[in-house]
Amino acid sequence: MLNRYARALFARIFTPVARFLLARGVSADAVTVVGTLGVVLGALVLFPLGELFWGTMVITLFVFSDVLDGVMARLAGTTGRWGNFLDSTLDRVQDAAVFLGLMLWFFGAGDSWIAGAAAGASLALGMLVSYVRAKAEALGFEANTGIAERAERLVVTLVFAGLTGLGLNPLVLTVVLTLLAVASAVTVGQRMVTVYRQARRAQQTQSAAEDGTEPPPSS
Repeated sequence: MLNRYARALFARIFTPVARFLLARGVSADAVTVVGTLGVVLGALVLFPLGELFWGTMVITLFVFSDVLDGVMARLAGTTGRWGNFLDSTLDRVQDAAVFLGLMLWFFGAGDSWIAGAAAGASLALGMLVSYVRAKAEALGFEANTGIAERAERLVVTLVFAGLTGLGLNPLVLTVVLTLLAVASAVTVGQRMVTVYRQARRAQQTQSAAEDGTEPPPSS
């Protein structure tokens, strides 16, 4: 939902900025790299220091590069497989930095191994969510489904991390991270089931073609 509506809105907002940068020779790839560096520094420097609010502000500022670079690439006519690969890869780097920064804080000054473990689980399962989709698409299947996609996970994490930095009880963030880990695990399961059904249908279709019969209707 966030990918569908928020991206369209911010694409319109950032179009003037994209035109401005392109006119000065800045490439979409450069924006992607700078945005990732900003997120990584905000997450791995400010979060472990306990500056959750300011860390969230810095990360949020640079996260918008994920929209800006796409707008720039479309305007410049440079969209392609390399840009898609770079953007997707660095998105994973950003996600890892955010949850790793929270882990470092919780295992350190945050003094909550439960929250640290929840952040670690969210990190690992979030990577798995992305991997399942990438592997499915590499095999010719669709796996763009589930209750916890990247945008939702990132937005929820940053909102509650920022609120914690403003004085919200860290226990709330612990619960949020735990629920995100569970939601990510459910999403992995949903995507695996989706791919299984597609694979089974493809196998039935192939068998029917070989036998000269009609394949059974999809369930």
